[in-house]
Amino acid sequence: MRLPVPGPRDVISALERGGDQVEALLGAVPRTLALLDDAERLLVRASAAIDRVREVTEAANVVVVRAGAVVEDADTQVTRVTSLLDATEPSLLRLQPTLETLAETTHPDEVKALVQLVDHLPELTARVEGDVLPVLTTLGTVAPDMHDLLTVARELNDMLAKVPGLGRIKRRIDEEEGEDATEETVR
Repeated sequence: MRLPVPGPRDVISALERGGDQVEALLGAVPRTLALLDDAERLLVRASAAIDRVREVTEAANVVVVRAGAVVEDADTQVTRVTSLLDATEPSLLRLQPTLETLAETTHPDEVKALVQLVDHLPELTARVEGDVLPVLTTLGTVAPDMHDLLTVARELNDMLAKVPGLGRIKRRIDEEEGEDATEETVR
């Protein structure tokens, strides 16, 4: 579209046509200047709009780059989780019925008790290693000593039974022990 700005030919043509045309031509100059001012303002506004769009584009590019990094991280994590699930799936499938039973039958109080037991395991382990295991290792030598002690006690019992008058005392003690044992059984 051609702008209504008079060119040199238009000026010469207007001069040939007369004074009315010169006045019309001179009247068009302020309009032309106003149009140029409007065009300059539009250019400034368009330039500002382009700058804002450029800023938004740059910000969007930063977001896209960050999103790309997040997607790469997610891909890495998905690959790791996938390989982990692939490796543990057979075991988890075999354990599933056990886990379901455990979940259905375990009471929260039992879980608390188990946690307390686990908390005490270091102390229990130390005591078993320090106190119980040494005693257990000596039990092999205690059995023959106990056997000898029982033999001596039987021999002493037989000797006491031969002492005059102690036989009656022994029978009385045996009867009392029998009565005590009977009373304890009844209780």
